[in-house]
Amino acid sequence: LSTLAVVSLQNARKSARDAKRIADVKQMQTALELYFNDWQKYPATASVTTSGTGTIASGTSVYMVTVPSAPTPADGTCSTTVNTYTYTGSDASYIIKFCLGNNTGELEAGEQCASAGGILSTSTCSF
Repeated sequence: LSTLAVVSLQNARKSARDAKRIADVKQMQTALELYFNDWQKYPATASVTTSGTGTIASGTSVYMVTVPSAPTPADGTCSTTVNTYTYTGSDASYIIKFCLGNNTGELEAGEQCASAGGILSTSTCSF
């Protein structure tokens, strides 16, 4: 019985990490859209700094105080090298790459990306 409880707890933790990854990315998308509404462009890559320590801001306007870092440990299909949030931006578009350890809702496990158009698999996401 205790073995079943441990396995169930581990699966719940994996699902919680993936849910946090998706929530983090959606928060970043919201901050980027607010930035776009004010400045009519998305921030340059250098403006969105290191996960866990950076901000999304321009001048005195702060859109996200701390850019989140991906939850650890990396699990499922995510290795430690892809278990990060990577932002690439241009004036007209942006991409946030991230990894899901397991299938979550309609999203498949593995590397994903988010843009102004939503969350897509990495193979279909580009500027």
